Amino acid sequence: MHNPHDSHHHHRSDLVRIAIGAMTERGLEPEFSQRVEQQLASIGGPASETGAQIHDLTDLLWCSIDNDDSLDLDQLTVCEPLAQGSIRLWVAIADVDALVKKGSAIDEHALINTSSVYTSARIFPMLPERLSTDLSSLNFGQDRLALVTEMVFNADASLAGATVYRARVRNKAKLAYDAVSAWIDGAGALPAAAAKVPGMEAQLRTQDSLAQQLRARRHAEGSLELETFQPRAVFDGEQVVDIRQQVQNRARQLIEEVMIATNGCTARYLAGRGDASLRRVVRSPERWLRIVALAKEYGEALPELPDSKALEAFLAKRHKADPLRFPDLSLVVVKLMGRGEYVVETPGGPPIGHFGLAVRDYTHSTAPNRRFPDLVTSRLLKAALAGEAPPYSNAELGELAQHCTRQEDAAQKVERRMRKSEAALLLESRIGQRFDGIVTGSGADGVWVRLFTPPAEGKLVSGENHFKVGAQVRVKLVATNVERGFIDFVSA
Repeated sequence: MHNPHDSHHHHRSDLVRIAIGAMTERGLEPEFSQRVEQQLASIGGPASETGAQIHDLTDLLWCSIDNDDSLDLDQLTVCEPLAQGSIRLWVAIADVDALVKKGSAIDEHALINTSSVYTSARIFPMLPERLSTDLSSLNFGQDRLALVTEMVFNADASLAGATVYRARVRNKAKLAYDAVSAWIDGAGALPAAAAKVPGMEAQLRTQDSLAQQLRARRHAEGSLELETFQPRAVFDGEQVVDIRQQVQNRARQLIEEVMIATNGCTARYLAGRGDASLRRVVRSPERWLRIVALAKEYGEALPELPDSKALEAFLAKRHKADPLRFPDLSLVVVKLMGRGEYVVETPGGPPIGHFGLAVRDYTHSTAPNRRFPDLVTSRLLKAALAGEAPPYSNAELGELAQHCTRQEDAAQKVERRMRKSEAALLLESRIGQRFDGIVTGSGADGVWVRLFTPPAEGKLVSGENHFKVGAQVRVKLVATNVERGFIDFVSA
């Protein structure tokens, strides 16, 4: 058994050090190079371009909805009701390429990491913060260049048509998920930033009702409702004071639905032009029969061939029957489905699609400040709009797809690794205390238990080991190791 007490109490700075080590170990670059700093110093301000191809949409009632602490604002939304219950929706995505050109020093750093890595103690942004949180961020009250997808939805939320173009936009209200969601649910007031803008309240109501319709349509098609377990540490200065699980809510759903719709439109736009695109796919699960066996344990029969509608119905039923254990069931299903990956889809080639989202046409295009594939997609779109040759060859896109899949996997491993160290840090002063939890894993490598509060997972190092997954248990905390992210329990 490892040493129950590391020699000192750990702080936020320790987590930063551990995170930097984890990044380096996984082939990600934690710091920006000298060349990046030089290029950054040469950028005078936000990109400004004028011309017939850039529509002036600064007067529309744009708003951003993101996390409370997000400063890298990638998207804005606005809509207007049309006749017969139709709705026109505009989604603006930051034009990062206007400042970060292919092959530049900043682009090369972004290409190495391929995404921002979010750990509670420190964020490792893909782009320098002067860009991602300012010059290429769709900040409140600032004119910014953007790529706009304009969509018209029929009264039943089916898509009537869509178009993509470049524009200048201005964010009229910077809003946060939790406050907007509380207001939608009638549990809070309209956020002040929205209340200041005449017409914004009606805007948000319309966007929310459209999003809920889009969501219902996706679920009818078999989109999966999974609940993943991603707790974040909460700091008070240098101390970790809590770990909270992020809740899925109406405002998050609003943005999620609108982004899925936008990604579908950009994919179809490139395909319609005869251009290749970088797609985000989850192939039909290879381990479908193990998912069938899993459902059988709950007394449910799934068909023998992969069927997202049947899987969605099973998940919905389990969520209703046992919300407490649903995150763990979700995790098992996610693992069996296999991870998402990037692939190149060429016109006339076989469509692969996204099994988990029940959509066939899906690119990543909505977060170019924090994901490299989205920046690539916006460059492909801009070239198509200008009638120019694509900036990437199909062979280049193929290599990029594999590289982005690998690096995204590495980034997720760093984030998961850091969640373990954060939990160990929160619990290191609570050795000897007892907790209630649930068994999340049981196998040759031992029994794993997730506590209800705080939402942390650890290993049962002694005591009974015949527990079944899903069993509720009471455990005593006997050891933590912040450096390695270990938490050890015994049966209490």
